[in-house]
Amino acid sequence: MASPYPDGDREKVASKLPSALQQALKVRAAELSLDIQDAVEAAITDWRTSDHPGGEVDTTGAKSFSTWLPPGLYEAFKTTCTDRSVSYTQGLARSVRDWLADNPSPQAGTPAAEPERKIVCNQKGGVGKTAVSAGVAQAYAEQGKRVLLVDYDPQGHLSEQLGVPQIEPDHDSLVAHMCGEGQGELRDLVVEIDDPRFHKRLHLLPACFDGFLLDSRIAILSAQKRGFQKEVALELALRELENDYDVIVIDCPPSLGIAMDAAIYYARRRRNEKPGRSGVIIPVLSEDSSATAYQMLDQQIQDLCEDLSLDVDYLGLVVNLYDSRRGYVATSSLESWKAIGDPKVLAVIGDLKEQREAVRKRMPLLSYAPHSEQAEAMRQVARGASR
Repeated sequence: MASPYPDGDREKVASKLPSALQQALKVRAAELSLDIQDAVEAAITDWRTSDHPGGEVDTTGAKSFSTWLPPGLYEAFKTTCTDRSVSYTQGLARSVRDWLADNPSPQAGTPAAEPERKIVCNQKGGVGKTAVSAGVAQAYAEQGKRVLLVDYDPQGHLSEQLGVPQIEPDHDSLVAHMCGEGQGELRDLVVEIDDPRFHKRLHLLPACFDGFLLDSRIAILSAQKRGFQKEVALELALRELENDYDVIVIDCPPSLGIAMDAAIYYARRRRNEKPGRSGVIIPVLSEDSSATAYQMLDQQIQDLCEDLSLDVDYLGLVVNLYDSRRGYVATSSLESWKAIGDPKVLAVIGDLKEQREAVRKRMPLLSYAPHSEQAEAMRQVARGASR
């Protein structure tokens, strides 16, 4: 709804906007010495002209919101919403969210020194660790967070799926830095995922072929270097990158070796960190062998926690590639996963085609099929894994 501005150069617009976005908009506009109406005008204008508008915002419980816009802008905005098949409330929320991401607080500088750390792991292969890692990272980037996606699996499926070459042997790499042999800065190896949907917020640290030798190299280093604690190798390597990101998502190898110990250690709850902020996300299948693999991983985590006096939070399970047509084994296994309770099941993702098609096209899922069931499930996992 719109009504004329007193001196005629603007019209009052009444809509709805989530309270959190209203508060963030108010604070950011004040920090940048802008009128809220000017900020909203810029937000709507930018969103309407974007070829890749961001993903969905949770507008549940959105509150009344009004401002003043140039005549005709709100009508044009509503037309854009109709063309994109979103509600006016959703369109406004996306506009404001993206404007906040593109206009950071001058007080914020870089992100906090300790980003959220999401470790996607399971010693069983074929459960969808790579798909979940990529999808969750994309969902966080959609939300406006700066995200580093680490391909920690020497098979390099994540790098390949996003169209980024693996690092060749004997070149600078994450493995080299973990073994104290880095030749430069690790950030020089980071690759931006060039997709307008993520507004330059999604980056990848590619896999390296040398990763197949990581366990043995760290074991040798631990034996040769007195006082070297092998479990801290990943954290020591990534430490220089942490100030650059809000979230770090790590796609782990299907292993229960030293590399996994280092990943689990990196997922631990740090001093003064809120419970559930960082931790492990475990993709599983609805079958008996997946339950066995989960028990083995759980035992490894518990043993490491006991040995090193750590707290590692289980952020949740993701039941992947689910198909009820596979009968009793699938349905009863799903009920068993849900019955665990803690960790909770964050999402049940069907065995659908969009992820496979996105991989074939070397595209992020949330760009290739942003409104698909799989894309929405990845957003659900991201929300559930952040407390």
